[in-house]
Amino acid sequence: MVIVAAVDSGGQAQAVLSEADTLARQFDEPIHVLHVMTRSEAIQEEEDSYTHTDEAVSVDTLRDRAASVASDLIEEHAPSAETEAIGRIGDPADEIVAYADDVEARYIVVSPQQRSQTGKILFGSVAQSVLLNAGCPVVSLRSESV
Repeated sequence: MVIVAAVDSGGQAQAVLSEADTLARQFDEPIHVLHVMTRSEAIQEEEDSYTHTDEAVSVDTLRDRAASVASDLIEEHAPSAETEAIGRIGDPADEIVAYADDVEARYIVVSPQQRSQTGKILFGSVAQSVLLNAGCPVVSLRSESV
């Protein structure tokens, strides 16, 4: 089993990793730091690549770029538990839940983004979707600004 720390490039990523590290030490589990690149971000990466090299970007390269967000966070905050950086592409909530199922995660740690009620209605919430669909316990951190 593992602890899945679902991170984005936002300000709460450090708090997610810190909480995942606490859980990992408690249960003697490794942490998989997961960053999901959205499809629109992947398309933008590919368009940028064509501008610079005229070559298509492979899916593996895009996953590596997503994993680099997680790697940078691991290097910056150096959790004490064993860690692995994981990159996926797709709908963040679906990918987080699917990955957690694949690795039989003990916990998923997420942090919702601060949004207005209208924003939540229009765009949904990754954290809310994960909470509703995960097959394991989910630790949802409060936003720093609350």
